[in-house]
Amino acid sequence: MQTLINLFRNNIREYGMIIALVLITGLFFILTDGINFKPLNLTNLILQNGFILVLAVGMVLVIITGNIDLSVGSVVAFIGAIAGVLIINMNVPVWLAVIIAIIAGALIGVWQGFWISYIGVPSFIVTLAGMLIFRGLTLWLLDGQSLAPFPESFQKISSGFVPDLFGSGDLHIFTIVLSIILSLVLVYLEFNKRKTQIQYDFEVVPLWVTVAKLAMLLLAINWFAYQLALNKGIPTVLIIVFVLIVIYTFIMKNTIMGRHIYATGGNKKAADLSGIKTKRVVFWVFVNNGVLAALAGLMFAARLNSATPAAGNMLELDAIAAVFIGGASMAGGVGTVIGAIVGGLVMGVMNNGMSLIGIGIDWQQAIKGMVLLIAVGFDVYNKNKG
Repeated sequence: MQTLINLFRNNIREYGMIIALVLITGLFFILTDGINFKPLNLTNLILQNGFILVLAVGMVLVIITGNIDLSVGSVVAFIGAIAGVLIINMNVPVWLAVIIAIIAGALIGVWQGFWISYIGVPSFIVTLAGMLIFRGLTLWLLDGQSLAPFPESFQKISSGFVPDLFGSGDLHIFTIVLSIILSLVLVYLEFNKRKTQIQYDFEVVPLWVTVAKLAMLLLAINWFAYQLALNKGIPTVLIIVFVLIVIYTFIMKNTIMGRHIYATGGNKKAADLSGIKTKRVVFWVFVNNGVLAALAGLMFAARLNSATPAAGNMLELDAIAAVFIGGASMAGGVGTVIGAIVGGLVMGVMNNGMSLIGIGIDWQQAIKGMVLLIAVGFDVYNKNKG
């Protein structure tokens, strides 16, 4: 029992947000008479929030280093404008335009990372300036007007689905097959991790806890996959987000770079003294965030099927809120990719649920603000208590 208490206490933010996500989803299931669990609505939930989850993955690394990026919403708009001009006005092939847009995002990260890391200007100021600069460049590039439509091949970035390799019936069989394969992989990884912990005499939770946790996780994954299979299958957006989760979770948990990011945010002076090149770490974190903001910009433009000056408005706040709701700390050094995704899902489920029951955008903004305040307040409370 003490092991279980310690497990929950050490992961209170992560488990707390998962429980909150379940409770919020259940609440809207009741309030919407189950509409939020319909296959079509679940698919739309992914399509509407995919780019926010991509932004959250980049933003969590920035916040772990103790910085912040207020420019990502404007970068989303600017990258969409670049894609629009290249593809629609200049007839550049989609694949080449995507590469150019990603490079542009990286260069934006280089620009901001240089000022923050090597000149020493606070990230708040640099990215606030970036918010204004890239919004202004978007207006200039588009001449204040929207560009549309994009070709279908570009739209598929946000509206495409994985084809069914096993037929074209009412049920998307390939989605079911992938969910089963994922389930088997998760079972193997969990028990392999448990075996390693036992081998090195680490404290492990009782076997029944591991089995129960896996059972609930696999039930959720396969139920969700079945609902998607009843519609059109797995959206391309979900594949993009899943790949990013796997890559960045591995980087943050199993690589030297990940440990350096946490060390830089946890105690920059101590990290410097231990030989970590913290300026370089922060620089590359912002380059990475620029690349992911560019990817989100392409997804957003594909979703809208247009490049518009108003694109990405307030997206930076959604991404920052997702990271803090998902357990990151204002002080830096704390946060996980999975936590940021859970935080993004909490925001997405709330947005979707409130829209379904007819709550106006004014109250939606107020409620989201309260949720963010409570989440950060909970973090401060636990830190002071500790």
